[in-house]
Amino acid sequence: MADGPFLYRFTRDLRLEDHAGLAAAGARGAVLPLLAIDRELEARLARSPRRAAFFCSAVRALDAELRERGSALIVRRGPLGATLRSAAHATGATGVAWSAAYDGPSMHGDQRLQSQLEEDGLTALLVHDAPAIPPEETAAVRTIAGQGYRAFAPYYDVWRELSPASHEHPLLVRFAESDLRSEPLPSPNEFGGSDRSIDAGSAIAKKTLDSFLRESAIAYLVAARVPSDDRTSHLSAHLSFGTLSARAAVRATRERLDDPFLLAEERVSLRAFLRAIAHRDFFLQLSWFHPQTHDRPLQEKMDDFAFARTHPALDAWRGGRTGYPLVDAAIRQLHETGWMHPHARAVAASFLCFDLNVDWRVGRDEWDAWLIEDDPALATGNWQWIAGVGADMAQYPRIYNPERQRRRYDPSGEYVRRWVRELERTPMAQWSDGTRSAQLALELFPSDPYPAPVVDHERAAREFLERYRAFSA
Repeated sequence: MADGPFLYRFTRDLRLEDHAGLAAAGARGAVLPLLAIDRELEARLARSPRRAAFFCSAVRALDAELRERGSALIVRRGPLGATLRSAAHATGATGVAWSAAYDGPSMHGDQRLQSQLEEDGLTALLVHDAPAIPPEETAAVRTIAGQGYRAFAPYYDVWRELSPASHEHPLLVRFAESDLRSEPLPSPNEFGGSDRSIDAGSAIAKKTLDSFLRESAIAYLVAARVPSDDRTSHLSAHLSFGTLSARAAVRATRERLDDPFLLAEERVSLRAFLRAIAHRDFFLQLSWFHPQTHDRPLQEKMDDFAFARTHPALDAWRGGRTGYPLVDAAIRQLHETGWMHPHARAVAASFLCFDLNVDWRVGRDEWDAWLIEDDPALATGNWQWIAGVGADMAQYPRIYNPERQRRRYDPSGEYVRRWVRELERTPMAQWSDGTRSAQLALELFPSDPYPAPVVDHERAAREFLERYRAFSA
């Protein structure tokens, strides 16, 4: 162990338990916990007020945990390299560790920072913490090293046979004493948001996971498809900010599956939940090995496909006023809560890419301004999957019919009525076929009537597939 302390820079890993990066730093010396706020972080938090509120709440909780262990979070603002070098020199730290990012731009930033620190004589440790299974571990099973997996099925076959590492002993990490001055903890208004409060932190994350596994997991398989069913895990923001480790979620789920008295229905749902975590890991490793996918399709041939950057109905999609109730309900749920049901996301994203023929990057960036979760690599992977330009190797793009999806997964209209207020008291028979009904045409809601469909889905889907076939040929 080195004589001097070792800096740990917190990023999207705002907890102490089961922390790979903190364990790596602790193996090098007594740890000085630091949060560096640079322009890039400021910009990301400023994009979404709810995200800023979640982040600030999680930081406060992290600082409180550190104080319980006789330490405290050191907060510094300024250019990242200069901030870390200054803190290291002021404390005699021998190096800096932090958790790896997985989206292309942040990965390039990690590489630049690593070079800057090493040129200054500091050790720079980049540690895999976000995925349950690090990319190199799954890739090592392949015969072609260093390329990872481009398809989910073979990846999942490998993933489910591996066990996550354990870093579950934060009390074994020794924190260094320091007189280094800390700036104030961040607050939401620093990033242009209000002082709204969102409960976050590792205690909240653990409670959410425990509640899900104890009460809601039995219904996960159904809830993941039915937008009105609120019994999904609601862990996306916690995983993206690292208030909960994916490793802990996998271990807790597998432990639950070991219960011999588990109901068959619950066992199937828990396996589906594990598959969803594996899908998250899959997209992280995909971006890790293919960082260019942040801006370009994984399928190189789709680089030249003519997706548009705009459409006359783009603002209607952004505002949840497309005239397709399920799509509009999904967008409005996002605006009001900072979260969207997973299946509703797929339908709304499909509508943008195929009904409006708008580029997937437009949709990804639009949702980034509303979502609480902060997971760019995951967002890119999911949007490319839906748009048919990424890891989904189907022969043709899978185009969701928004009305058929609504009738199948929201047959009572509960989800739509909750978020589309104009339809709350309108009989379903008058808005179930995707065309403007006579009742709606009479404008029973004259101040803000529900709009007619902005496009004909069947026609738009046919035209898109014709262009796709011609392009592929």
